[in-house]
Amino acid sequence: MISINHQLKAADLKNKLKNFWQISGEKIQDIEQNYDTSKGSPVFTWAGKYTTRGWTEWTQGFQYGSALIQYDATGDLDFLENGRKNTIEKMAPHISHIGVHDHGFNNVSTYGNLLRLQKEGKTDTNKWEKNFYELALKISGAVQGSRWTNTTDGGFIHSFNGPHSLFVDTIRSCRALVISHLMDHFLQSENDVKINLLERAADHIRATAKYAIYYGEGRDTYDLRGRTAHESIFNIKDGNYRCPNSQQGYTGFSTWTRGLAWAMSGFAEQLELFDLLSDDSLINKAELMEIMLKAAQATCDFYLEHTPVDGIPYWDTGAPNLHKMGDYLSEPANPFNDYEPVDSTAAAIGAQGLLRLGNFLSKKGNQECTKYTQAGLTVTARLLEEPYLSTDKNHQGLLLHSIYHQPNGWDYVPPGSKIAYGESSMWGDYHMRELALYIQKQIDNDYYYTFFNCLGGEYLKK
Repeated sequence: MISINHQLKAADLKNKLKNFWQISGEKIQDIEQNYDTSKGSPVFTWAGKYTTRGWTEWTQGFQYGSALIQYDATGDLDFLENGRKNTIEKMAPHISHIGVHDHGFNNVSTYGNLLRLQKEGKTDTNKWEKNFYELALKISGAVQGSRWTNTTDGGFIHSFNGPHSLFVDTIRSCRALVISHLMDHFLQSENDVKINLLERAADHIRATAKYAIYYGEGRDTYDLRGRTAHESIFNIKDGNYRCPNSQQGYTGFSTWTRGLAWAMSGFAEQLELFDLLSDDSLINKAELMEIMLKAAQATCDFYLEHTPVDGIPYWDTGAPNLHKMGDYLSEPANPFNDYEPVDSTAAAIGAQGLLRLGNFLSKKGNQECTKYTQAGLTVTARLLEEPYLSTDKNHQGLLLHSIYHQPNGWDYVPPGSKIAYGESSMWGDYHMRELALYIQKQIDNDYYYTFFNCLGGEYLKK
């Protein structure tokens, strides 16, 4: 169980963040100058150097989005130009990509960040540039919303595995649908049928909460409250749910911790957004908010209870060799052990979920807010120091001890080691920067950082 530091404040991380942004900028410049883009998008490091790994194109937005976050945190115009130029020149195929469930990752991290910077007054407002970013986000949300499977009780955005497959990750791509909807866009289908993207996002959120999250209510033998399934399988002929599965975790009946983290952050950020929306008969806001809060608290509580004391989880809570490590939850995570890897990216993603849930509950006067907020700060403080912060100038990664695909054996195992460790990933580096920016903005009394700040107006909050 995580040992929460209840005295820690955001301002206490100021010096660590200053050091972090310095190192972060150096890593971004290194990749920009030395990575061979002809090989494809950088995905993860191999012996300290970024390389690619063919599966789907889901990491390029993290690369250019990182530069935009770096600009936001430091004001260095070189990073703004880097992120803007590369987004305009290279991200267009991602807007119309019909084969992935990652639009909320690639496009909200780039076009969304660029538009957000305009709305927050961090860049000059150029009318045509603003219109360009808005158009990209409108189309991205509609394209993502078209990747749809109907079920007996609604439907979901299906994963790249096919129409039978619901990934827990995809809740973070609901960002693309709701942004598009709130820009007054919709998906137009056969016979000019207009499909409401907010309704589709709500249906996907409901499906994720119902099938990917467990609540300790006796669903199966392995039903622990807050446990997540990476993948949920459906019969596409009749729309019925069939079983849990996992692509990157150990089994469908154990919890892949990055999938858990996607749920933590995804439900929490949607709670923050839907709380600002008026009720809509298509989504039944009150019911949806209750569903999301139940899922967010369950997953965050599971993370707190099933993660080592320093807040860094192992890659799967049911990993087969964890039992050989004894009472591993009662001591700090050890990325250099002989049995199972940790996954620092789950910590970076999950910490943001903890902080956002804490913020949401604080506004509601719920006293449990402190537990989540302080846990999020505790995890962040650990990630901002070695051995997780990469201080080696010869290593292109920023957040060390990332795991991509343990079952497939894709991750680099150093000579003499029995497990993978010491490497980074684009999603890990991006979400570590996003987490750092979330806290940096609070320290600087800047706008509260959300993905929907790109909408401006009433969605911008201090």
